[in-house]
Amino acid sequence: MLSVIVRGGGDLASGIAVRLHRVGARVLITEIAKPLAVRRYVSFAEAVYTKQVEIEDITGVLVNTSTEVLESQKVGKIPVVVDEDMTRFPKLPVSVVVDARMLKQKVKIGKNTGVLYVGIGPGFTPGDNCDCVIESKRGPYLGRVYWHNTAEDDSGLPERVGSFVNERVLRAPRSGIFKTDVRIGDPVIQGEIIATVDREPVIAPFNGIIRGLIHEGLNVMEGLKVGDIDPRNDPMICCLVSDKALAIGGAVLEAILAREEYRSLLSTVE
Repeated sequence: MLSVIVRGGGDLASGIAVRLHRVGARVLITEIAKPLAVRRYVSFAEAVYTKQVEIEDITGVLVNTSTEVLESQKVGKIPVVVDEDMTRFPKLPVSVVVDARMLKQKVKIGKNTGVLYVGIGPGFTPGDNCDCVIESKRGPYLGRVYWHNTAEDDSGLPERVGSFVNERVLRAPRSGIFKTDVRIGDPVIQGEIIATVDREPVIAPFNGIIRGLIHEGLNVMEGLKVGDIDPRNDPMICCLVSDKALAIGGAVLEAILAREEYRSLLSTVE
């Protein structure tokens, strides 16, 4: 059986998990104690707060023991554990580690002898801290698997949606507690107060819908991404795994199947 640990439970990591789960891999997601995922409706990280989350047709559940990990996988669910350093369950079987934390800086990893380590985006160098890296930047190279090269550096710019780039990303105006009364999928108009951070407002820059918001009540730093607005006014996009996440998920599958020793694992039933 192909057993994969996905580090991170944000929207890109969750898209990878969805693709791997659908082809028969047993997936385990590791997260931090207070995830900052913005697209929470398509992020298995949300299970840390809600205990269970549904992404399209797949259930993710928060678990606490290795027995619960294995039991949830056997019934077709994706277990999520709070285990930032992957140290809680050293005896669990693992064939592949996919590091999708999107730290966007050089990533330090522990020893993973005999495990295929796949890095996503900037911060990974094959032969140094991973076996291969997958390009995460939109464009002609998105989803390409590099066994010798590195991914493009982070530009610091969000992806364009319609005519909006930087404007669609909501950032904390100061450090403090994030509070909001709106929900993902709600329509907003330009100038509307969406949230506050230590009583300072976060204001909608244009008309659209709330595509993502971090969990209410978190303590955030000034400048942190706390949400995003989509001008397309289609609530369905809030609940669908993105094309980018699916593309990267497909690339992860390519990287795994490029190694002959892993191909037979997908057809092994336990």
